[in-house]
Amino acid sequence: MDVGELLNYQPDRGAKRNRDGDGGAAGADEDSRGGKQHKGLSAREMARYREAGIEGGGEMRDYDDLSQDRKRILEKLMDRDEDEPEAEPVDESSVKKMILTFEKRSYKNQELRIKFPDNPEKFMETELDLNDVIQEMHVIATMPDLYHLLVELNAVHSLLGLLSHENTDVAIAVVDLLQELTDIDTLQESEEGAEVLIDSLLEGQVVALLVQSMERLDEQVKEEADGIYNTLAIVENMSEFRPGLCTEAAQQGLMQWLLKRIKAKMPFDANKLYCSEILAILLQNNDNTRELLGEMDGIDVLLQQLSVFKRHNPSTAEEQEMMENLFDALCSCLMLAANRDRFLKGEGLQLMNLMLREKKMSRCSSMKVLDHGMIGAEGADNCHKFVDILGLRTIFPLFMKTPKKMKKSVSSEKEHEEHVCSIIASMLRNLKSQQRSRLLNKFTENDCEKVDRLMEMHFKYLEAVQQADKRIEGEKHEMVRRGEILDDGIEDDFYIRRLDAGLFVLQLICYIMVEISNSGIAQLQQRVQQILNLRGGSVKVVRHIMREYAESIGDGKSEEFKEAERKRIMDLVENF
Repeated sequence: MDVGELLNYQPDRGAKRNRDGDGGAAGADEDSRGGKQHKGLSAREMARYREAGIEGGGEMRDYDDLSQDRKRILEKLMDRDEDEPEAEPVDESSVKKMILTFEKRSYKNQELRIKFPDNPEKFMETELDLNDVIQEMHVIATMPDLYHLLVELNAVHSLLGLLSHENTDVAIAVVDLLQELTDIDTLQESEEGAEVLIDSLLEGQVVALLVQSMERLDEQVKEEADGIYNTLAIVENMSEFRPGLCTEAAQQGLMQWLLKRIKAKMPFDANKLYCSEILAILLQNNDNTRELLGEMDGIDVLLQQLSVFKRHNPSTAEEQEMMENLFDALCSCLMLAANRDRFLKGEGLQLMNLMLREKKMSRCSSMKVLDHGMIGAEGADNCHKFVDILGLRTIFPLFMKTPKKMKKSVSSEKEHEEHVCSIIASMLRNLKSQQRSRLLNKFTENDCEKVDRLMEMHFKYLEAVQQADKRIEGEKHEMVRRGEILDDGIEDDFYIRRLDAGLFVLQLICYIMVEISNSGIAQLQQRVQQILNLRGGSVKVVRHIMREYAESIGDGKSEEFKEAERKRIMDLVENF
């Protein structure tokens, strides 16, 4: 920046936060006059120009050629900055003063709006003043220890009241402030201050008010679209700090608004992406929100939105992220038995089956959805329907050969094989009569090639798990040698590492082996035993894996179900 540009420089008034370290009204006044912007450019800038003049000579000569008037203006600017007092430090006293100013301006604006409802000139000045003080209050976000003052002095209640202000600019300014106050990094700086603020916001029905505020914003206007984005950020911040509020948020109208926004016929944008993300967060590990979504016909909304990707890939990385969020939301919903019936009636199985055949980006995620829809006893109806719509023709080619795109990444190859094996295991568990016979016949086709593939995967994952076990045993031995205690937490961590190494896929493969061996088709049992003997495998190892699987089965289910399922698996193992 040369001196000419410096003299013509105007500060950027549109930036949301340009107050790092300044406090209160004094800081805002300096900003509005541009004093703060010039302050850091005075002596240091001049020194830089002198250095440049010594080195090159050109810029210094240009400076000498400036008119005397322009020199005087520059000197005055520098003098004024030196005379100005430093910004007031942010402390309890200055925050109290700021909140008092905010309350006065808010009351004054409200009073004039009631007195002169049809004469904006009368209250416009107070509205600008109110907006200014809301901007100044952003500095409180740098001091979460002082959040209790916002609650004690009733500022939170007043801010929430302004979310329904007739002027949407004021409402958006409040949203910006709340978004910054609830920033997750800030909340974690002071647990006590954060708890007080979040409690007060929830007590004031913050989510319901935010939803009402979003309802009246027009996304065609950039500032209002940004206001919606920041509103969603507030919800994300609060749900990350306190996951338990997701149910309350969904019930206060947020779930309905999200579904309406996701299905709106509007071009894809950042807000639609964010809506899909918030929806996935609300549904995570929460049966209440899953049920609510099901009752609002949310399964149909998700299927309609995903059907776009049946024959077309997402055009951008952001759109792909949105697609994955919607798939995640659908998988979460299918954890609830009632939603599986809605998924079945909404022809979700047909859509997922088509996606598997089309070989687009949606293929991997659609398989994950099928897995969630068919697993456990609640998935029996979906399993039967999947066979009826000729799903076996789709799933077995994917079982026989992992797609090349998946093979490029070890994790996605394992994930693909896990979902395929889980779907086949679910069908073996749930199918009855004719559909079960059709499934078992698939294993006898082409000289039992599918059994050969199953055994190939068995030895692949057995080796991976044995290597992981060897490493874990070495670590355990080392810990015991050092005198460390192997508590339940450490044992759980080791078990998770074994699962990551491929133990769960190995358990599914062994379950399929045991099921087909007990099917009454001698050809299948003989082929399994033949390959085990050829490759030096052991029936004992398979039985041990299945016993471990039976012990860990049915997490979250009733004790009766767990016991019955364990007995069923152990009976299969005994007859293997």
